[in-house]
Amino acid sequence: MRHVAVQTADFDTSAELAALRASDARVGAVCCFVGCVRDRNEGDEVASMELEHYPGMTEASIAAIVDQAVERFGIHGARVIHRVGLLQPLDQIVFVAVSAAHRGASFQACEFIMDYLKTQAPFWKKEQTPEGARWVDARVSDDAALARWQAGA
Repeated sequence: MRHVAVQTADFDTSAELAALRASDARVGAVCCFVGCVRDRNEGDEVASMELEHYPGMTEASIAAIVDQAVERFGIHGARVIHRVGLLQPLDQIVFVAVSAAHRGASFQACEFIMDYLKTQAPFWKKEQTPEGARWVDARVSDDAALARWQAGA
């Protein structure tokens, strides 16, 4: 089971995990990641973050990332939800959950999906700081994490 959503509304992690596990007796492991808006970035205070995307293109890009994870790790299911719009510190931004027969595949696939989301999915993030608005680029560490998967880790 694969589910991808890009939405403004918040998500309920318990309900999403239950949906991922529903009626799949093959599942022996579930790994979940939730990303949240921080109140600081690059040493500066962050009042809010606005996320933009290309509807349709973004969902297709995320679905392709999930398909790669299924093929690479043999997972049974994945649910990815990414929020867009204006978000405040403490708000949830992204939910990635993966089900598999064993924990190793679920951990790896969850990390793989998240690393690709951070660098390859078409989202644009703008932070509001005391100095004004600024666009947020992928970090060097995000690119390094992606390179690890591309090198066959």
